[in-house]
Amino acid sequence: MSVYTYNYPRPMLTVDAVVFSGTDRERKVVLIRRKNAPFSGCWALPGGFVDEDESLEAAVKRELCEETGLSGIPLNQFHTFGDPGRDPRGHSVTVAYWGLLPTPVPLHAADDASEAAWFDVFSLPAMAFDHSTIISTALQRVEASTTC
Repeated sequence: MSVYTYNYPRPMLTVDAVVFSGTDRERKVVLIRRKNAPFSGCWALPGGFVDEDESLEAAVKRELCEETGLSGIPLNQFHTFGDPGRDPRGHSVTVAYWGLLPTPVPLHAADDASEAAWFDVFSLPAMAFDHSTIISTALQRVEASTTC
C-alpha cells in the first residue's frame, strides 16, 4: 500500500511518442486527433499519463499502441518538457521518445484517439499542448542520428 507523505502539489507525469517515417525530404509523423478535453478534436502526439508502478518505457509503448495500433517500434528517449503552462490541467512534465520507420504503416485509432494519421512534418496542422515544439526537437535528433 502506498503512503503519500508530501503536503505540496507535484507535477503530473506523461510520455509522448514522436514516430517518423520516410527520408529527410519526405518525412512524416504520426498524429492522433484527441477525443477528450483539453484540446478535444485537435491533433496531438500519441501519449498520455504514466500509470502508478509503470516504467516510462512501458507507458510510452502502451500509449502508442492504444492510440495508433503501432507496436514493436524501437523508441529512443530524447528530451523532457516541463514548462508549467504546457498543459491547461496543471503542471505536467512529459518524457518524449522518438522512433523511425522506413515507410508509413497503417494506423488504427482507439482509446482516447478518434483518428490517427500520418502528416508531412513540414505541413503540420494546429497542435495541442506544446507538441509542435516536441516534434521540432525530435526532428533535430532523428536528423542528427541518420547523418554520417
